[in-house]
Amino acid sequence: MVKARCAAVLAALILATPFAPPEAAGANAAPNAVVVWDLNAQTAIWDVAHQAPPQVAGRGFAMVSGAVYDAVNAIEGTPYEPYLVAPRATGRESADAAVGTAAYRVLDAIFPEQRERLRVQYDEWLAGLPDGPAKRGGVRVGAEAAAAMVTARQGDGAFDPRLWTVGTEPGQYRPTPPAFENSGAWVGFLKPFAVPDATMFRTPGPPSVTSRAYARDFAEVKRLGSATSTARTADQTEAALWWHDRRSVSWGMKRDLALTQRLGVLETARLYALADFAGTDGAIACANDKEFWHFWRPVTAIRFAGTDGNPATEPDPGWTPLVVTPPNPDYPSGHTCRTAAQMTAYAHFFGRDNVSFSASSVDSGTTRHFGSFSQATAEVVGARIWAGIHFRSADVDGTTLGTGVGEYITKHYFRPRR
Repeated sequence: MVKARCAAVLAALILATPFAPPEAAGANAAPNAVVVWDLNAQTAIWDVAHQAPPQVAGRGFAMVSGAVYDAVNAIEGTPYEPYLVAPRATGRESADAAVGTAAYRVLDAIFPEQRERLRVQYDEWLAGLPDGPAKRGGVRVGAEAAAAMVTARQGDGAFDPRLWTVGTEPGQYRPTPPAFENSGAWVGFLKPFAVPDATMFRTPGPPSVTSRAYARDFAEVKRLGSATSTARTADQTEAALWWHDRRSVSWGMKRDLALTQRLGVLETARLYALADFAGTDGAIACANDKEFWHFWRPVTAIRFAGTDGNPATEPDPGWTPLVVTPPNPDYPSGHTCRTAAQMTAYAHFFGRDNVSFSASSVDSGTTRHFGSFSQATAEVVGARIWAGIHFRSADVDGTTLGTGVGEYITKHYFRPRR
């Protein structure tokens, strides 16, 4: 039985966390369809399509979450404002059928090369649901929500072959070792999902390379972010690797919150839509800001410090960061932009900051636990410095940008209907 297999998978995920509600961990517990299809989306986006950078993968997750939300919200009587549509529904439709159909139809449109695999997965899901009017109605509602999302995202600028601006002057971005790749600049010009304009969150910019503030940032990342640093603690190294996991530990956080907080299908759909929209629009606004400032990365700055005109910086031609530098400019930090946006959305959803959650990383081989959303945001600021890939100013200003995006989305989208 397909739903029994899904329940077993979810039970294993729940039991791997320290906050699992006992009644949710039973092998016979009905799986939360939104969590199941979010995992299916991850398989399509990450495991098969290899959309490794989180800012690239975010588009697919947001499309799936938005369509799923509109479908479930309609079946539940539209208690919240729709994102794109509110398909006609009586409330007797199968939410599980709607969730599976909405997610499947979106993934099928995004990844036509996975069509056969996705169809088998979807057919197995439907086979686990009782036949009848409820199932047929859920399929119809899910299909309508997915069609609206796919139409809305046509021509949104995804995967345009745009390159980052490169310069040769001190402080100007240039591709970094070892691959010296220049890719992904299109993210900054992608059509946002919720914010009206990616440029509305423009940051003040990085400190001048001749300033004392820059020298302080420089010294910190040079000392703590080196691959051979002896000043970085074991926990800082673990945090750096954990936050850098290309599978994105944010996906695990999202699922942990849904399961440990015992959310129903509608509330999970709303939580996921908030998180994925905030994270994706945070990444879009951040990438746009990166292109605007096109500031060099620490590995470039440290190796070429002799050219920056700052007497307080000393070059080290062989300096290498703990992790490989992503192929985009330093300022602001994409990870802090996305994380701050999502943590802001979570705090709004739960109505408080002090909610416990955790997630595991394959890269670090560890699970990290947080007692609040602000704690996670604070840790990622340090983690990107300890990884050797960002200056502190990029991390701090990234959190400001991300918080602004998160606040805008929570004030304008997915709100209760009055």
